[in-house]
Amino acid sequence: MDSSPMQLRPAIDDDRDWIYELRHRVYAEELGQHAQNPDRQLRDNLDGNNSYLVAACGDTRVGFVSITAPWVGRYAIEKYLTRDAHPLLRDDALFEIRILTVEPRWRGGAAAALLMYAALRWISARGGRTVVALGRAELRQMYLDAGLRRLGPTVQSGQVAFDLMGGRVEDLTRHTLHRHGRALRRLATAVDWRLDAAWWPGPDGCEHGGRSFDAIGRDLRTLDRRQGVVAADVLDAWFPPAPGVVEALADDAGWIARTSPPTGAEGLLDDIAAARGLPVDSLVVGAGSSDLIFRAFREWLTPDSRVLLIDPSYGEYAHVTERVIGCRVDRFGLRRDEGWRIDPDRLATALRAGYDLVVLVNPNNPTGRHLPAAQLREVLAQAPPRTRFWIDEAYLGYVGFDQSLADWAAARPNLVVCSSLSKMYALSGLRAAYLVADAPTAAALRRWTPPWAVSLPAQIAAVRALADPDHYLDCWARTHQLRAELAADLRAVDGAVTVDESVANFVVMTLPHSGPTAGQLVRQCRSLNVYLRDVSPMSRVFEGRTIRIAVKDPTGNARIVEAYAAALNDLRTDPTR
Repeated sequence: MDSSPMQLRPAIDDDRDWIYELRHRVYAEELGQHAQNPDRQLRDNLDGNNSYLVAACGDTRVGFVSITAPWVGRYAIEKYLTRDAHPLLRDDALFEIRILTVEPRWRGGAAAALLMYAALRWISARGGRTVVALGRAELRQMYLDAGLRRLGPTVQSGQVAFDLMGGRVEDLTRHTLHRHGRALRRLATAVDWRLDAAWWPGPDGCEHGGRSFDAIGRDLRTLDRRQGVVAADVLDAWFPPAPGVVEALADDAGWIARTSPPTGAEGLLDDIAAARGLPVDSLVVGAGSSDLIFRAFREWLTPDSRVLLIDPSYGEYAHVTERVIGCRVDRFGLRRDEGWRIDPDRLATALRAGYDLVVLVNPNNPTGRHLPAAQLREVLAQAPPRTRFWIDEAYLGYVGFDQSLADWAAARPNLVVCSSLSKMYALSGLRAAYLVADAPTAAALRRWTPPWAVSLPAQIAAVRALADPDHYLDCWARTHQLRAELAADLRAVDGAVTVDESVANFVVMTLPHSGPTAGQLVRQCRSLNVYLRDVSPMSRVFEGRTIRIAVKDPTGNARIVEAYAAALNDLRTDPTR
């Protein structure tokens, strides 16, 4: 056999005839599932919509697996049973793994297992939550070993019996790492992995922040490298904090570093109350919004709680509610063809189901759309009183604080507003945020807050930032200009790529199906030290084609456009990169 390393890659046009020929050899000639045909190629009506992954050694193709994504609109399993046959099949982020096939002389090796793992990683990178497969009954143990479980009766196709198998992507990933982690570590350096999904899943299934710090240096001893890196994969401000912030932190850095902060950030609470016109007893501070999310949700929710999330939206909320707490989560789906807008009438109807918690990120990340406050107030006024709402206003400064619902939150027991000081005030590295709730809710959350939750540098910086609103109003206005220029320059590179401006500090690009995926383009830009964010894992509706790009200064934006154009050209020359 070829001694080249096993390569896993997306199929290209040249692979198609081999795929159809191998299918005929195996499923018509060897197994008798299908009738043989004179051209000795086996096709079906999903071939034009399926995605294929190929295993190869050098120039020798070893095997393939086919994947049917939810945006195709139909599945092969529907020839045998309806999607009502099992609750798992009703998930709108259901992916079907099909026709896992290996050349006879390569069977018994690692090819089949690698193709199954590749399919799982590919699906995860596209927001898949559930996997289903029709596995040959005589290979049942192989599928069980992969973590799949039987979902229904055995079905017959020709002379071949198939089991309906399935599982949650999260569970399958955990099972794979637990059972096969040692083998995967050994193979990580031996396999030529050319897929747009990372070899290893994240440690907790959620990508927090971006990957640009990998280029700077995760050990924090090579910070000078930052000068060559464009970190457009995180939504940190492109502008510096207010001059008063920098002056205060530099005034006596040694004293600030060694001194314990005010225990409850009392001075910061006073300044937030004054700046926003809110009662101080309605406020709770935290070390960034994630601190507040974890702290509040773990007190309010249990695995029996019902939660409604906007889809797509900020991934931390799905991570905490589903993976950390294990809530029963429903999704209010947004649509690309509707401009990702939240339809208030449709939302009001959805709320009648009665939820314990509803999370709305407004403006929404990563779609960049904003639901006007007047419409949102109408929706909340109609909602069941027992439903608690969490409104995330992390990017509201880019729209205007007159759109905030903080005043309502201070007076209503079922509404909480969370606002980060990190992104809008250029303080991401210091971690400061606050939430607004009615006084009893806020008091309970303060009791659950550890002392010194917000560092002294963060408290000092936040106070000075709130004291200089004019600096930030100018920066936010300039951001709108830079965003428009960046969007126009990106559109000029390729008119087939859709570039949408948000209302905040980022743009969103949608790539056409006939070309590189978001993962491929992001990876190729990273080779040029330009880091963009593939948001596909956040939701299956992005179809593996959507990239979010943070607005940077003019020099950074120019590098983004240059790298994007070069990456497109490279991937068209060699689509397997």
